[in-house]
Amino acid sequence: MSGRALRAASVAARRTKASAATGPKAREDDPLYVRSIEKAFRVLRAFGAGRRSMSLAQIAAATDLDKSAAQRFTHTLERLGYLRKDPETKRFALAIRVLDLGYHYLRSSALAERAFPYLMHLSRATEETVSLTVLDDTDIVYVSRFMSRHMLNTDVMVGSRLPAYCTAPGMAMLSRLPADQAQAILRRCERRPYTPQTVWRLPDLLAKRERSARQGYAIAIEEIYPNDISLAAAVLGRRGEVLGAISVGVSRLRAEAAEAEERFAPLVTAAAQALSQAGPTELA
Repeated sequence: MSGRALRAASVAARRTKASAATGPKAREDDPLYVRSIEKAFRVLRAFGAGRRSMSLAQIAAATDLDKSAAQRFTHTLERLGYLRKDPETKRFALAIRVLDLGYHYLRSSALAERAFPYLMHLSRATEETVSLTVLDDTDIVYVSRFMSRHMLNTDVMVGSRLPAYCTAPGMAMLSRLPADQAQAILRRCERRPYTPQTVWRLPDLLAKRERSARQGYAIAIEEIYPNDISLAAAVLGRRGEVLGAISVGVSRLRAEAAEAEERFAPLVTAAAQALSQAGPTELA
């Protein structure tokens, strides 16, 4: 497994564990909350790059369920077609039907549909990797991605989740949120330095947010991955609400940070502004 894949697996594992530990507690006073559904999704989220297949005991440990409950949930999910079970090893893995959930989201997302021609145009104009992301609490999630032919290796794909605080799309979206809301998100983030270049201390992040707000875009230089430069601008609705962000990623082996910022910041900003003005308020 590559270094990037290991880092991505580590991020996913921490988020799965945190969700399993805090989700039910955070909702224990909600009379409408169906915990069995939460536990079923907890089982599905336990799988990832570091856990491609698991035994029943491993699933129970990863989801904080007892073995009897894990057995009931895995059996039901297998019958529904979302898990498959190896008849010889008895290990479980995600089944292809899991992709239906992402497919239905993309087909029903007006933002993803409207963004397609803008992303395509930006991809052709820059010949670099272009993405559309949305903010999900303290993370960003990739909902569309056009890979560059110059990108030799990456583990970031549609559905990938990364921390908002140290990514250009995350900071671009945070810069357009109300200050108190953005600060609350930054405080909730599991902040740590992924690389020596990661900006992760709260005062520095607040200063970076203010700078991004002033210039209309955000830039992240090797904050998660070595040699990675990313620039992003937020996509807004008609009421000024943050819907997502468009970003361009370029390898530092192809351009230094100052050159990348000069070349791509105006293009990514223009694309985000055009998409912001393109459709109805209910783009998301």
